[in-house]
Parts: sequence; C-alpha cells; structure tokens
Amino acid sequence: MSTYAEIQAQIAELETKAKEARAAELAGAKEKIAEIMAAHGLTLDDLRGVRTKASKARQPVPAKYRNPESGDTWTGRGRAPLWLAGKNKGDFLIK
Repeated sequence: MSTYAEIQAQIAELETKAKEARAAELAGAKEKIAEIMAAHGLTLDDLRGVRTKASKARQPVPAKYRNPESGDTWTGRGRAPLWLAGKNKGDFLIK
C-alpha cells in the first residue's frame, strides 16, 4: 500500500505531465489554425468581424390621448391608463 506522501508525489507528477500535454496540444492547434488562416488568406481582423455602428436611439412617440382633468397623456401603446378605462378613446384624442 502506498503512503500519503507517495500518492501526493504521484499527483504532482501527473499534474506536471498534464500541463505539458495541454501545452503541446495547444501549440498543435495554433499551428493548424495558422495554416488554415494562411490557406484562406484570413487575418485576425477578419475573424473578429466588422463592427457595425450602434443603432440610433428611438425618438419618443408623441402622445395620442390626453386626460382633460389632470393633463396626463398616453401614447396609445402599452396598457391603457386607469383614467381611460371603460371610456371611449375618441373622446380623449389630441387634435
């Protein structure tokens, strides 16, 4: 039976081997990627893609309805306000 110290030494050795194997695999992968990029004439900028301009901020929608009592307005989008509930929307249209 192995002692605790021997097992710890084996773990350290295996971790070192794993790091070396990982580094070797990454180097090989980088070489393959570089070959493919060279064969197709690609650069890193090509892979990043073209950055597009940010879309313009939307303009606020003008109010379509107004409460004559309080002056509150509603654009007609989204949930109807309580002051308009059960009433004819045409009566509150802004002209």
